[in-house]
Amino acid sequence: MTDAEAIAAFLAMMAAERGSAKNTLAAYVSDLAQASELLDGRLAQADAVAVTRLSAEWRALSKASVARKAAAVRGFFAFLEDEGTRSDDPSHALPRPGKSRGLPKTLSHADVDALFAVVRRRVENSGTANDLRLAALIELLYGSGLRATELVSLPVSAIQPSRPFLIVKGKGGRERLAPVSAAADAAVATWLKVRPTGSRWLFPSGKSFLSRVRLHQLVRDVAGEAAIPPDRISPHVLRHAFATHLLEGGADLRVVQTLLGHADIATTEIYTHVEASKLVELVNERHPLVDALAGRT
Repeated sequence: MTDAEAIAAFLAMMAAERGSAKNTLAAYVSDLAQASELLDGRLAQADAVAVTRLSAEWRALSKASVARKAAAVRGFFAFLEDEGTRSDDPSHALPRPGKSRGLPKTLSHADVDALFAVVRRRVENSGTANDLRLAALIELLYGSGLRATELVSLPVSAIQPSRPFLIVKGKGGRERLAPVSAAADAAVATWLKVRPTGSRWLFPSGKSFLSRVRLHQLVRDVAGEAAIPPDRISPHVLRHAFATHLLEGGADLRVVQTLLGHADIATTEIYTHVEASKLVELVNERHPLVDALAGRT
């Protein structure tokens, strides 16, 4: 796969799975194309030694520019590893100029309730095979914290009746156990009754499995019916909601790390910042001192 092909596939994923804005995608195109040029068109095959060349080339740039470029390349390598195009991730050689990491988008409990209300209504009103598939997809996204790629590529053998977990092969080929709630188990069991036969995939589509692009479309469609703005929803946002709501409920950070399949707990710690930001907002809104200060102005 050439750099151009790999970059195009990465951008398609960013648009479909993450719902990235046009400006973000345009910046990624520019940054990745420049990085590819600096590495003689071998960015997708670059090792850690080659990646350090980028750091040297970026030395004269501002911290914000370096952070943006490094984030683009880091995401690109993570995508290639996730897709199985390469078995390692050399992004540890990229500079980290200290730019703060943005908080992930997530959903409130009310948003999730509204989403599932739409799914239930569809199943109860029509109960088509597509509606039953949608119910299984949404239950597994939010209830198991799966990445979009992990979900759509699940083999049917991954689900065993009444077994409260499934084995997922995540980034870098690492396997982990993911929980299967009673609701997800029931939704999948119902879907299996109408699922097309003759395929090894749990969610088949043609000769392969459901695409991430189609999954993203399905999630946005049901979210629109639930009055959730399209820029606030994606399969990845449901994974974020899974983690955030677990921590809000008192789950241990290490447990959440394991469930999400993060190799480094620093990746999981971003969710503690989400919770902290909500605590600050709560204090600012509800603390009696706020009223006292307002009375002094």
